Amino acid sequence: MRGALSWPFLRLYLLVLLYFSANSILNVIIPLKGVSLGASNTTIGIIMGAYLFTTMFFRPWAGQIIQKHGPIKVLRVILILNGFALIIYTFTGLGGYFFARMLQGVSTAFFSMALQIGIIDALPEEDRSQGISLYSLFSYVPGIIGPLLALGIWQAGDMNYFTVVMIGIAIFTGLVGYSAKMDKNTEQPVTSNAEQGVNIIQSFRQLVQNPFLFKCSILMLTSSMVFGATTVFIPLYALQLESGNAGIYLMLMAGTVVFSRFTLRKRIPSDGKWHSSFIMGTMLILALAAQCVSFSITGGPIFFYGGAILMGIAQALIYPTLTSYLTFVLPKANRNVLLGLFIATADLGVSLGGVIMGPLADIFSYSFMYMICAFLGVAMIIFGYERRKIFVG
Repeated sequence: MRGALSWPFLRLYLLVLLYFSANSILNVIIPLKGVSLGASNTTIGIIMGAYLFTTMFFRPWAGQIIQKHGPIKVLRVILILNGFALIIYTFTGLGGYFFARMLQGVSTAFFSMALQIGIIDALPEEDRSQGISLYSLFSYVPGIIGPLLALGIWQAGDMNYFTVVMIGIAIFTGLVGYSAKMDKNTEQPVTSNAEQGVNIIQSFRQLVQNPFLFKCSILMLTSSMVFGATTVFIPLYALQLESGNAGIYLMLMAGTVVFSRFTLRKRIPSDGKWHSSFIMGTMLILALAAQCVSFSITGGPIFFYGGAILMGIAQALIYPTLTSYLTFVLPKANRNVLLGLFIATADLGVSLGGVIMGPLADIFSYSFMYMICAFLGVAMIIFGYERRKIFVG
């Protein structure tokens, strides 16, 4: 095996799998625990959204800190921080969950930036989309088993199982992370801390001024809102359905992401050109997925689980496509910072999916909220069309 499937990269993917395995369980346990404690959808959305909102805030600075201190030193510190956050979940309530989500957010900002930038820099251009897709694929693999495990823990009524699982994940992730090795990248230009700080501040303007970054960020932000609303509220929405099971839904969605990212990884555009038909088709799948979930309250389990498969396909395609495109068109001088800002829009979108969609579910219903998500997907179909020469080459 060569390129994105070589052994050094497979070892990094294993670390990704272990690191994100806790979230596949927490995404089910926290909403169920919140409801049992009498929390509203708005409160649950804020607690769940605190994780990626914090990640979004720290991501733009992660690259320069990693460059200054080295990825290994930073990785070991954040793995300790992540382990501490996982232990907090085992003995606190909703207030402790909020604090732990923020600690996880800080940790994830540095963890994901270090690994993704390393993959992008190490692989040749024709393999970038494969590497990004495989990284994201392994972050979704835990979602196949995690939700069912979480429901099993919850239905058992004994949270001691939850404690053992969280501590076990913290220990194994730390062991694998501490044994990881990364070669220092000597090709990146060295800049002073002051210059890096100025670059970051100036780079925020590029979210609007750079047409490539602006379009990709809007698409990613809106799509992530739909993904966030799905992750946070499906465990609660499924309780209202006669034949709906949140564990099966999340397992189907994660399994589809894994299968699609592996089988379609070579079909994801990786040529630095904007493919309007591909982007618009992906957004159509996203809109159909949300509408199927919305209609399942009356249409039944076929629409519910069909929406899971469509949502998984959309997740499998959107992120690696946009990320790969940006690696070609962004200026190399501050590419890593701008990529950090782009990834931060994905984090913000998932966070807003809980914070904004939670009140809509409280005021109206889960079905109405997912219908709004479908309308957002339709709007992105139109926004994804592009024929300007700077985009298509």
